[in-house]
Amino acid sequence: MNHLITAVVMTLLPMTALAVDDTPHGTPASTNIPEAQYPCVDSQSRATFKLAAKDAKDVKVDICGKKYDMTKDADGVWTGTTDPLVEGFHYYFLVVDGVSVIDPATEAFFGCGKMSGGIEIPESKEAAAYYTFDKNVPHGQVRECKYYSNLENAERRCFVYTPAEYETSPQKRYPVLYLQHGMGEDERGWSQQGMMANIMDNQIAAGKCVPMIVVMDYGNCGYSFGARKGETMEQFGASFTPIMLEEIIPFIDGNFRTLTDRDNRAMAGLSWGGRETFQTALPNLDKFSHIGTFSGALFLPLDQIPTLYGGVFADADAFNSKVHTLFMGMGSEENFGSDRISQALRDNGINCIYYESPGTHHEWLTWRRCLNEFLPLIFKSDKK
Repeated sequence: MNHLITAVVMTLLPMTALAVDDTPHGTPASTNIPEAQYPCVDSQSRATFKLAAKDAKDVKVDICGKKYDMTKDADGVWTGTTDPLVEGFHYYFLVVDGVSVIDPATEAFFGCGKMSGGIEIPESKEAAAYYTFDKNVPHGQVRECKYYSNLENAERRCFVYTPAEYETSPQKRYPVLYLQHGMGEDERGWSQQGMMANIMDNQIAAGKCVPMIVVMDYGNCGYSFGARKGETMEQFGASFTPIMLEEIIPFIDGNFRTLTDRDNRAMAGLSWGGRETFQTALPNLDKFSHIGTFSGALFLPLDQIPTLYGGVFADADAFNSKVHTLFMGMGSEENFGSDRISQALRDNGINCIYYESPGTHHEWLTWRRCLNEFLPLIFKSDKK
């Protein structure tokens, strides 16, 4: 049995173990495991991958909607290089003899409804500064919190960011942003792929946004639509709203020093999390006054704006007096409709801020940029 285990482990090894003298074809990716030289990214944003799998017959890299063939050398090491990739974070898999596996040289991330490999294609240092760790600013904490859901009769988990000053200002209370992930992802997404804590720390230190608590909970949509037999699109993730209203908010207010009025509560989400944000916040404006969607999966009939969400948009003056921030953003390359919805809302008298991330698709770089634009807008006293 020990020989069998050894053989399996040696079949798929990261290049840290087998290529000590191998010079990488670029800079090792920031998402690699410690000491892994591959995958690496060259000056043209091409990624090169290596895998030791001497018994494999065919290996490919599956990334950004394309599969790239890898070639095997005499030592059984497979190598493959992509075309230039879009800057930002991308999920990927290695396909070994038809089976998709996680590259053993990368950290694992939950995305695509399963654990996945991931690679960061770097922007320039200047462009990436807002989500890059800065040793010169104070840093908040991201805590893993567990609680029991009576609605689900099960344990649930959320991650909670508290600003650096939270520990040193024990009498101070803070506004709260509830920040949701998208379809096929979970509550880890924003703090890992999204670089949320770095964005928060850097903005707070620069005085761009107010210190706040950020809550990231599971949106009940961590699988691809269609995976649950018989579930309709209207049902997909819909069970999250009552959990948010009846359990998550009371849990956070009961365990953290929060400001509990509607003026100090915001909700935002990416993709399906944007859909959940509208479904949760718009019918409950007694609880939320700042709302944001990033590439929101909304699919709204633009000729029926006044009737949507129980008629919340019918009286534009009343809506604008209650909602201090309504923000919609998306990438310029994704064609997800946020621009058209935002314009339709404005045509109906609704104050709506639209942001377009240049050159990005339905991806984490878009959502980092959207969060970076959204944060300075919320919890400002002059908007109340």
